[in-house]
Amino acid sequence: MPDSTHSAAAFRLEDQRFLTGQGCFVADLNRPKQLHANIVRADHAHAEIGEIDVSAALEVAGIVAVLTAADLTDDGIKPMPCPFVADALTTMVVPPRPALAQGRVRHVGDPVVLVLAETEAAARLGAEAVSIDYDVLPAVVDERAALRADAPLLWDEAPGNVAFRFEKGDAAATNAAFADAAHVVELEIVNNRVTAAPLEPRAGIGEFDAATGLYTLTCSGQSVHGIRRQLATVLGVDDDKVRVTAPDVGGGFGLKNFLYSEWVLLTWAARRHGRPVKWVADRIEDFSAATHGRDIRATARLALDAEGRFLAFDAELLANIGAYLSAGAPGPSTRAAPTAMGGVYAIPLIRMRTTGVFTNTGTVDAYRGAGKPEANFMIERLIEVAARRCRFDAMDLRRRNAISQLPYRSAQGMSIDGGRFGANIDAAIQHADRAGFMGRRRQSAERGRLRGLGFGCFLETSRGAPQEGAEIRFAGDGKIELALGTESNGQGHETTFTRLAVERLGLPIDTFRYVQADTARTRTGFGHGGARSMHMGGTALLKAIDGVIETGRGIAATLLQADAGDIDFIDGEFVVGATGQSAGLLAVAAEADNGGLDTFAMIENAPFNFPNGCHAAEVEVDPDTGEVNLVRYIAVDDYGTVLDPQLIRGQVLGGIAQGVGQALGEHIVYDDSSGQLMSATMMDYTLPRATYFPVIDIYLEGEPTTANPLGVKGAGQAGCIAAPQAVVNAVLDALTPLGIDHIDMPLTAQCVWRAIHAAKD
Repeated sequence: MPDSTHSAAAFRLEDQRFLTGQGCFVADLNRPKQLHANIVRADHAHAEIGEIDVSAALEVAGIVAVLTAADLTDDGIKPMPCPFVADALTTMVVPPRPALAQGRVRHVGDPVVLVLAETEAAARLGAEAVSIDYDVLPAVVDERAALRADAPLLWDEAPGNVAFRFEKGDAAATNAAFADAAHVVELEIVNNRVTAAPLEPRAGIGEFDAATGLYTLTCSGQSVHGIRRQLATVLGVDDDKVRVTAPDVGGGFGLKNFLYSEWVLLTWAARRHGRPVKWVADRIEDFSAATHGRDIRATARLALDAEGRFLAFDAELLANIGAYLSAGAPGPSTRAAPTAMGGVYAIPLIRMRTTGVFTNTGTVDAYRGAGKPEANFMIERLIEVAARRCRFDAMDLRRRNAISQLPYRSAQGMSIDGGRFGANIDAAIQHADRAGFMGRRRQSAERGRLRGLGFGCFLETSRGAPQEGAEIRFAGDGKIELALGTESNGQGHETTFTRLAVERLGLPIDTFRYVQADTARTRTGFGHGGARSMHMGGTALLKAIDGVIETGRGIAATLLQADAGDIDFIDGEFVVGATGQSAGLLAVAAEADNGGLDTFAMIENAPFNFPNGCHAAEVEVDPDTGEVNLVRYIAVDDYGTVLDPQLIRGQVLGGIAQGVGQALGEHIVYDDSSGQLMSATMMDYTLPRATYFPVIDIYLEGEPTTANPLGVKGAGQAGCIAAPQAVVNAVLDALTPLGIDHIDMPLTAQCVWRAIHAAKD
């Protein structure tokens, strides 16, 4: 049966404040004497910046200052870094990226002028009064066009607009396998550009304390320690002179992981003017100036023997990374994608090559899944095409080639300890009632509809950064603080980590106070990216708990006049086994000098874990309009040990919604000739609505991992990794009678209608 745990005990601790309007987001915060910022952004995709006339803006009532790149330079503010490093990168060019464009703008939305005012309205009016002369240059937005010899050049230091090159795999052996194969299928696959569109746009407040030299940034962010490191570099100060903190965060999905020009501008302006500076993005700013995701075009090939066993997989990727290199921009298409290349299948040889390309578009960086959705989509689409063109059954191909010998070392070097790869496929076939599908297809045909059933497997490689820390502190008010570096932006960390402490330390839940997302209150942290929170943060917390108990046992031994070896820790009490004498954990902590029971634990060089599953989607297509209606969705997933089914279910549902959105509607589109952003508002960018979805059946069939002591596997990214291929395969299954076996995402009604009519013609 689908998991449907909804007990009272499963409710999140966070829910009370969120549901009663007590959440605290950056837009809710104000500082005494704060200024408001507004940013004048480029309305051309590529242009030389001429004269900037700020005189009219300075006449607007309430305007305090109008600042340009020259002011940044005068104050010694450095360009924003791209600290990404990876093996197998043969080229990486990092052009300068100042917080305000200098000399030239390179995409619509590029920041050019910072306006500071006493009120938000005045700042907006002042920004509208700024006049900028532009000498418009030719623009290029398509990665293939950008590589042509006659393409406009974005950066002198990047000949041919090449940002980076990457290669991994045995070229000679892979080519030989293709030469000897009975069947070879090839497909050009586009993973369309999307944006995260979190419920809460980006927002921040910058402050500077002249007495201490401390910069403080309060932002809607996801990785405060990483942002601090980069911000300190740009400001030219040591890390300890920068504090970054995030209150409640209304979604992020990767978009809020990075240093943005706004974070630099807010802290710099706060120092320059001696007052806090606040900024809240509007939707157009987030669509044009926040990071985008995906945008990878791949030429992918799969080699099979006569029986349908996979021999080799080859993928050549073009990654459109926009006008600048964001902090982790090369990651999804280089370091991340190979970890999941080949998906859940045993493929002896896998080769991958990537070229990162500069274009006159917004920057691209990690978005939920970050490389793993793109890798899984490629192999799943190739399997479908191989089945149709080479006359195999697609599910037989999946089942025959699923990893079965465990542990398994992939062709790209991943050591997979376990997974229900074949069993998930069998379960998905059963739950989707594949045997009864033809009957449902006939019923749809009677109503003039085309019906399709599609499957898609996924392999997630969950870990993110291989290190993480956790600290337990005994506060003076009797609370125990749990300070974690894996930050929540809606996942329920306060609930899961607190319950873990309750279970292991045996104290009431209200004993604990959860601390996160503040560099002044957490020693270190690498955020939640990579579906890593319980795997990494949970493991670090367990290690800290073990440290508390071990240290406490020694203190309790003195209090109870017993040998430490004779003392057990049971339900919050240190108990002498022979006599039954006991001392509570809080009493022992009170006896420890100067926080002597406070414990910090760090884990390093942690392995990956491998969430996996098989999803099925069933659709109806209206051949007259091309409209796609999702009528059924089934997810059979292995997340190892399931600590909180309700929270996992929420994560999976959200991920599926994003994956379905990418498959059927979401698309960041630029005009080919002018480089103008055509999908800059909610009117033009099609987010999925609740009415798009049927009831989604989720079956949690976990096999514990050995990668961490909890046995958990990351659930946060799985839905959006699996959903695109399941939905696309379902639509193309519906169109099979017309001979259509591929359409690029998003499969909008217009795209499907055009494919249908092209096939008929």
